[in-house]
Amino acid sequence: MDTLGQRLKSERKRLGMTQPEFALVGKVEKGTQINYEQDKRFPSADYLIAIASVGVDTQYVLHGTAASSALTDDENELLVGYRKLDLRGKARVLGVVEGIAEPATVPPARSVERNTQMVFHGKVGQQIHGDITAPQTINVGGKKK
Repeated sequence: MDTLGQRLKSERKRLGMTQPEFALVGKVEKGTQINYEQDKRFPSADYLIAIASVGVDTQYVLHGTAASSALTDDENELLVGYRKLDLRGKARVLGVVEGIAEPATVPPARSVERNTQMVFHGKVGQQIHGDITAPQTINVGGKKK
């Protein structure tokens, strides 16, 4: 079974941080950070709150089980990039996500009965009668030769 110090070290490495960088985030000295990772000391609540602000899964550090809401590295990278975008960029990203996401089940289109007919009255022309909504083209020519 891994220890709190080992889990703390793995979270630091997952975030790509050095011990001095991590110590700075946690507002402790580098030696204190090393002691935490070697299980010579245990971190305070203030330290855990501070490191949680950079994405540390404190539930994992304390209990050894990942939080169900913890982001993967890819998800974290996307979120960091998304937060840097302006409003227009965020709208575009959301549009892309909606466009490539699996479509929700769409209910089948209901059939609508139409009453459409074409009426011809000899040589006088033609009349279209009914609820036609599609574009229509009527070609009228001269006499047949």
